[in-house]
Amino acid sequence: MRKLKLTEDKLFDLIVCTMISLITLTVLLPLLYVYGSSIAERSEFVTRGFFIIPRELTFDAYIYLMNNKEFLNAFKNAVVITVVGTFLNVLLTTLMAYGLSKKWLPGRTVINFMVLFTMLFSGGMIPLYLIVNSLGLLDSYWAIWLTSAISPFYLIVMRGLFGNIPRELEDAARIDGCGEWRLLLTVALPLAKPAIATFTIFYMVAHWNSYFEAILYLHDQSLMPLQVMLRRLIIQDEELLGSETADILFSPAVPMAAIVITITPLIIVFPFFQKYFNKGFLLGSVKE
Repeated sequence: MRKLKLTEDKLFDLIVCTMISLITLTVLLPLLYVYGSSIAERSEFVTRGFFIIPRELTFDAYIYLMNNKEFLNAFKNAVVITVVGTFLNVLLTTLMAYGLSKKWLPGRTVINFMVLFTMLFSGGMIPLYLIVNSLGLLDSYWAIWLTSAISPFYLIVMRGLFGNIPRELEDAARIDGCGEWRLLLTVALPLAKPAIATFTIFYMVAHWNSYFEAILYLHDQSLMPLQVMLRRLIIQDEELLGSETADILFSPAVPMAAIVITITPLIIVFPFFQKYFNKGFLLGSVKE
């Protein structure tokens, strides 16, 4: 009976490992194709339909992009939008969630209802654009930052996490002389590190991949982020950087290299947040 159970367990593990391997392969193949295509010769795209390892390596596409002022400016704009926007998102979401987690807060019920209502219903794109225009925020990154300052869903989750902090822990901190700000900084935030790290990476990815907001609110081409530039490279706009570089520009390796440069920062940043994902929210805070 024991041998039969071991056999069943091994069979189950084999099936699970096979499924995970197949899923991983379906994710990795397109990624490897993009990386391989970014360093391939232009002629190889004509002679070979699909390849991962090119026959001849060339870094002309990367050199072309790194020497292009418009691409570098778009990359800088994307970094500014992402860094500042993520900081504002995490700051405002954390502060508002901590305040709404306090039952003694005046108007707490009304504010919570308004937050939930905005998560379910929206005024729409046109009213939002009219408000941004009336505030004079067009052609300003504040139009992107303020219109996406707080995610209602993330706010509700953070509010629940702060509300689950044991009352005994707060009472002990207050006895030691902690006020609300010190309680937030020394007690609540350290316990909420896993949640804050998770929402930080979510906000960061959203800002880094932001495309429609830039098209909607930014008319000055010098303010456009990397994602708008990437779109223009993918559709191979002949007027993008001048006809004298058309031979290089129309090489399929250029948009592939741009995609690699676009996704690499997130791949580098993600491991620094991953260690917080599996940590318990109240791990070690209260001992029996």
